[in-house]
Amino acid sequence: MTTTDTAPDLLTHALAYAESGLRVFPCLPGGKTPLTSSGFLDATTDPDRIREWWAWRPHANIATPTGAPGFDVLDVDVRPDGNGWAAYRRATVAGALDGWQRAIRTPSGGLHLHYPGTNQRNGSLRDHHIDFRATGGYVLLPPSLGQTKAYSRRYEVIRAVKAPGQPLDWARVTHLIAPPAPCAPRREPRDVSDEQRTAWLASHVARQPTGNRNNALFWAACRATEAGIADLDALVDAAVTAGLPRRQANLTIASAQRVIAHGPASSPTGIYR
Repeated sequence: MTTTDTAPDLLTHALAYAESGLRVFPCLPGGKTPLTSSGFLDATTDPDRIREWWAWRPHANIATPTGAPGFDVLDVDVRPDGNGWAAYRRATVAGALDGWQRAIRTPSGGLHLHYPGTNQRNGSLRDHHIDFRATGGYVLLPPSLGQTKAYSRRYEVIRAVKAPGQPLDWARVTHLIAPPAPCAPRREPRDVSDEQRTAWLASHVARQPTGNRNNALFWAACRATEAGIADLDALVDAAVTAGLPRRQANLTIASAQRVIAHGPASSPTGIYR
């Protein structure tokens, strides 16, 4: 088993998080099980309550609820049966993971990316070993300890960004990594003008039902970009007609253009696998 160095003063770290505005609560030393009766619902910034908790269990891990007003977390898992690095690379190259504020190395060798908190719900792409923690979830904070039969390591900050950051669009990440099966488009036209091809693609996007709109837009934008068409406003308008928010449609268009152009995207220094 891989071991860590001497234990840090977890109370001091818990109080520092609380002073910065993050609500915290204690979890089982070396694990993620809450030590309070109501779990993350008991989280607080009250220093007296925090001192009581850590006087009772000095080696308790530090946890915080996710979602607004705190932060959301993208979790790249590393497990014996697989890891999420391939999905992470794909989403990074597409620009879908931009806007994070802190990068945390997890005890398993995985990654937590912290984003501004939202009211999105938790999500999981189990087959791709990628999880999302927002409203209704919680995560451990550095220097909490993770222990299994295979390792004993602490959560560690790799990098923090001073910029305000941007919320992660989990729906976009989901459609990019594990898109639903697209509705079969009518036969794609050949030997037509750019205007005719764009109109055909826009018609396909506009027909999509809920649950496939973003995937169809991404597909159409890729086809248009491959054909050398730069003006994709008609595709955005079609997606909005189908019920997709305009901001999300613009983000999906930009993502498709990056994927076709094979443009590199920024990644946390030292953690791109």
